[in-house]
Amino acid sequence: MFKQLRKRQGHRDMADIHVYTAKKLSDMAGSLEELAKTFREEVPAAGSLSREDGLAAMQTAAAMVCDGCRKCSLNMEDPEGDNYYLYYLLRAFEQKGALDSEDMPRLFQETCRRQEEYVGYLNRNLGRATMNLNWKNRFLESRDAVISQFRELAVILEEFARQMEQAEDVTAGAERQVRRVFQKNHMAVGRMLILRHEGKRREAFLTVKTTNGRCVTSAEAAGFLGQAIGGLGWVTARDSRSIINRQYATVRFLEGGAYRMICGAAGRPREGEAASGDSFTFNSHMPGHVVMSLSDGMGSGWRAGEESRRVVELTEQLLEAGYTPRAALKLVNTVLLLTGEEQHPATIDLCCVDLYSGVLEAMKLGAAATFVVGDSGVEVLQAVGTPAGILNPVEPVLLSRKLWENDRVIMVSDGILEALPGDDKESIMQEYLDGIERRNPQDMADRILEFAAGFSEKAADDMTVLAAGIWKR
Repeated sequence: MFKQLRKRQGHRDMADIHVYTAKKLSDMAGSLEELAKTFREEVPAAGSLSREDGLAAMQTAAAMVCDGCRKCSLNMEDPEGDNYYLYYLLRAFEQKGALDSEDMPRLFQETCRRQEEYVGYLNRNLGRATMNLNWKNRFLESRDAVISQFRELAVILEEFARQMEQAEDVTAGAERQVRRVFQKNHMAVGRMLILRHEGKRREAFLTVKTTNGRCVTSAEAAGFLGQAIGGLGWVTARDSRSIINRQYATVRFLEGGAYRMICGAAGRPREGEAASGDSFTFNSHMPGHVVMSLSDGMGSGWRAGEESRRVVELTEQLLEAGYTPRAALKLVNTVLLLTGEEQHPATIDLCCVDLYSGVLEAMKLGAAATFVVGDSGVEVLQAVGTPAGILNPVEPVLLSRKLWENDRVIMVSDGILEALPGDDKESIMQEYLDGIERRNPQDMADRILEFAAGFSEKAADDMTVLAAGIWKR
C-alpha cells in the first residue's frame, strides 16, 4: 500500500511540475512582450542624406576655407530657409559619389578662388555624413531584428504554455500496463507522466532504469512503450538520452504521426564548377514533422554553396528551436542583411509537412515553383518574391495544401526550370510530371534531373531536385 501511495505521489509531483512550468512559460512570454514594447517608438530609417546633413557639411567646409569671405554667400544662407541648390548637391553626391566645381552654383564658380579646396572639404564632410547614415540605418535594422525576436519568442513561449495547460493527463489509465511491460523487459519505471495533446497526439515522460545490469537503448524503450499503450509508433525525443543504464534517468517519448515520408535528391553543378551553389536538407527529426529546405546561393560554385548551406542550416536550427517557418525565414533574411557590407542573397524554399494531419505548408523567398503530384493531377505552388538578404522587412509567401496517400512533393532550383524550353517553363514541368509514373522518390528525382538536363549539352546553372513521397503508417 505504501509503495502504491508513493507511486501516485510521484505522478502528482510530475503533474504539478507540468502546471508550474506552463505558468512560468506564460510569465516569461509576458515579460518578453513587455520588453519589446519598450522599443515601440519607431524611428524611421533615413534613405538618403537630409537637408540638415547638407547644411552641416557646407558650414564645416566654409569654416575651414572661407575665413570671412562673403563673395559667393554660400556660408551666409539662413539655416532655416530654403537653399535652392542644396537638394541638387545632395542628389548629385549620392549619384556620383563626389562633387566637383561644375556642380556648384554659378556665383561660386565665378567668384571663389579656393574652389578645389572648398569642394574637397565638402566631399569629405558629405562622405562622413553618408557613413554615419549607413551606420544609423544598420543600427535601426539590428534594433528591429531584436524587437522582432523578442515578440516571436513571446509567441513561442505562450504557445508552449497553452499546449501544456490544455494537455490532458492520461497517466492513470496506462500506468499499470506500462510498468508491467517494462518490468517484463528488465526495466523499472519510477515516475511517469503521459499527456495527450491536441489532435490526440501523446507525449510521455518516464523515469526508468535497467534492473539486470545491462544497458538498453532509448529506441528499444520506445518500442516497449508502444507495446504497452499502442499508437502509431513511439520515438525518443531528440533532446533525450540515447542509452538507459542502471541509474534512473528521465526520458521523453513522442508518439509518431499517421504518415511517414521518404525523400530522394539529385543534382549537378553548373558546367565548369566543381561544387554546386545549391544546398538542401531533409529533416525528419522534428517531432511529428518533416522539413525539406532548398536554397540557391547567388552565382555558382563553392562560394555560392557556402552561402546557401548557411541558409538551410540556420533555418533548420531555428525550426528545431520552436520558431514558426515564417518567423525563421524572416530572421534568416535579417541575418543575411546584417552580415558584413556585401549583400548575400539566396533563395529559400521551405516545405513543412505535419505527419499527424498530412498538411503541407510551403514558404518561399525568391524560390522556384514546387509541384505536388497527386491522383487529381499536378498542382503548382508558386510565389513571386525577392531572395533573402535583399530587402528588409520581408514577408515570406505561405502556401498550404493537404497531402494524401502516395502523393509526391517535387522541389526544384532555378537551374532545373531554366533548362526547359519555352517561356512557360512551369507548365512544361507540370505536363512532364503528369505523365510519369509515381515511383520511389529517389527514382523520380533522378528522372526529373535527366529530363531537364536533356535540353542542353552543358548545365548553364546549378540543378537540384528534391522528391518526397507520403504514405500512411
